[in-house]
Amino acid sequence: MERRNFAIELTTEPLPPTTAGMNQTHEEYPIMEMTLSPMLDAGGISPVQLAYDWSRVWRLLIMLALCVIGSIGNVYMISSVMIEDHLKKKGNTFIANVALADFLISGFVIPLSVVVLLAGMEDPPQVCQFQWFVAILCFVVTVLSFTLTAAENYTRLCLSAEVYSVITSRRVTVTVILVWIISALLAFLQQYYRLGPDYCAKRVLPGIIPYQAVIAGMFLLVPVLITIVLYLRIAYQVKLARTNPDFKPSIAFTWDYSLMQANMYSFLMFLIFWSPFVVTVAVTSVRNVSAYLFYNLAWFALSKSCFNNLLYCVANRHFRNAYINLFHYCCCKTTVTFSRRTRTDASRPSGDVRVHIIPGYNMYSYTSPQRGRDMFKPMDKRSRPACNRLAQKDIYEL
Repeated sequence: MERRNFAIELTTEPLPPTTAGMNQTHEEYPIMEMTLSPMLDAGGISPVQLAYDWSRVWRLLIMLALCVIGSIGNVYMISSVMIEDHLKKKGNTFIANVALADFLISGFVIPLSVVVLLAGMEDPPQVCQFQWFVAILCFVVTVLSFTLTAAENYTRLCLSAEVYSVITSRRVTVTVILVWIISALLAFLQQYYRLGPDYCAKRVLPGIIPYQAVIAGMFLLVPVLITIVLYLRIAYQVKLARTNPDFKPSIAFTWDYSLMQANMYSFLMFLIFWSPFVVTVAVTSVRNVSAYLFYNLAWFALSKSCFNNLLYCVANRHFRNAYINLFHYCCCKTTVTFSRRTRTDASRPSGDVRVHIIPGYNMYSYTSPQRGRDMFKPMDKRSRPACNRLAQKDIYEL
C-alpha cells in the first residue's frame, strides 16, 4: 500500500521544465528556437526581394532576366536529351535530372520573388519557407545527380561493355526516384525541426549539432569527393591510353569523352557558385555573419541554375546543335510543305499541307545514321531537278 501511494505522489509532481517542453507542440516550442540568434544588419535585406537599398526596378529586371534565361535554357537542355540521337542514352537521364532541379529554381523559386516584389508584399513567411524548401531539395538532388553522372561516365569510358550493361533503364529510373525522395526527406527535416540557419527569420544557430555534421558529411562532402575522384580517374586513364601508339579512339568514344568534359565543367561551375554560400553557412555555427553577405551569396548560388544550360551549349556540340534546332523550331517557325501530286501530272501540285517540324533533323539528328544514309543515297535523273528546285526554296516535298 505504501508503494502505491509513493507512485501516486511521483506522478502528481510537476514535470521538469525540459520534459514539459518536449510534450508541447512544435508550434509552441520549436526545436532550438531559443538558441537562434539574429544576424548582423538583418533589417536592410530581404531573403525574398534582395537588398532594400537597391532600386526596385533593378531588382525586378535582375529577377526577370534570371527567370527567362533559366527557364528557357533548362527546357532546351531537357529537350536536347530527348531529341538528339547521341544524347538519348539512359545514363544521360542524370544530366536531365540536374536540369530539372535547375528548372524548379528558375521556374518556381525566382518567379515567386517577382510576384512578391510586384505585389509590394512584406516577405510572406509561407512563400519564403517554400522557396527555402525547394532550394534545399534541388541542392541535394544536384549533388547526388552529379555523383551518379560521374559514375556513369566512368563506367561508359573506362570499363567494359559487360559492366556498363548493368546500368539498365529500370535501375536508372529507380535511382532517380530515390534521389528525389531522399532529398525531399532531408529538406523536410531541416524545415520542420529548424536544424541550421533560419533562412526566413534571419537567425543563425551558433554551434554545430551532430545532425548537421552527419548530414553534411553523408550527402555533401562524400558525394563531392567521390565525384572529384571519378573525374580525375577518367582523365588519368584516358591520358594513359593515348600514350599507347595503338590506341585509336572511335568517333563514339570521342563524343562520349567530350560530353564527360562538359559534365565536369558543369560540376566545377556548381562548386564555384555554391561553395561560398556553403562555407558561410558553416561559419555561422562559429560566429555571427552579416545578413547582406549571407543572402547575397544565397542568391548568387541560386543563379547557377540559370546559367548551367548555357555551359552545355558552349562545351558540347550535340547540345549546341539541339539548341539551334529547337530555337529555329520555337522562334523562326520554319515550315515544311507536303505536296500531293496526281499520277498523270507529277509537275502540278493538287494541294499543299503545311506543318511545323524541327528543321535540320528531318526526323533524325545530325549524328543519326539514318540521316547519313539518306544524304548519300543515289538519286535518279528525274529526282535531281526537283530536289535542286526545292532546296533553293527551302521547302521539302514528300
